[in-house]
Amino acid sequence: MKTNDFPYRLIAIDADDTLWDCQSHFEVVERQYASLLADFTDKETVAEELFATEHRNMEDLGYGVKAFIISLCETAIRISKGKIDAACLAKIINLGRSLLTFPTTPLPEVRETLSQLQQQANMRNYRLVVFTKGELQDQENKLRRSGLWNFFDDVIIVADKNTEAYRHLCDQFSIEPHELLMIGNSYKSDCAPALAIGAYAIHIPYHVMWRMEETKEESHPRLRKIKHFSEILQLL
Repeated sequence: MKTNDFPYRLIAIDADDTLWDCQSHFEVVERQYASLLADFTDKETVAEELFATEHRNMEDLGYGVKAFIISLCETAIRISKGKIDAACLAKIINLGRSLLTFPTTPLPEVRETLSQLQQQANMRNYRLVVFTKGELQDQENKLRRSGLWNFFDDVIIVADKNTEAYRHLCDQFSIEPHELLMIGNSYKSDCAPALAIGAYAIHIPYHVMWRMEETKEESHPRLRKIKHFSEILQLL
């Protein structure tokens, strides 16, 4: 990726499970949720039923904690055949609400790497932005809790990260797709659609992955895969 003339005018970085841990907190909640429903079915069935509900609700509710809470409640009512009581539903809602306030401590090397990227931005004439999907207020709150907001020129939160969203991102910053570098943990959301429009991507897999983000990964001449966040600097 190194070149005499810096090729990127926009470096976009994902948030959840790229800048801080997120999915692990959801997995903890799902385990506690399965325990609450243990009188009705086993944890494997709970997991499959919840995933099916989330998938079914995605088009109408999108991503985020609020959509997740609705899916938790719907699944509990269905699994219990309407027998679940209000006290248990209240516990489920509180479990979901805990995901609105979990600590977003930056992952190793994130703060130091962002600092260097920010310092290089003027010299290399690029802008540094967060580009993530989810519910607006929740994603903004997580970024504020992380203490990373000031490293970025802008924060863009979208309903979904598909090719249309990436094209709009390029239009928003008046760049051509080949001038965009997208960095994130999800091949499905952060890499594949960016590559599809002609952008570049760096994939940083995280040790846990939401099932909705699972997909077949393919090699690509404009894609690099790294293990540590600081390796970004070596590729620029």
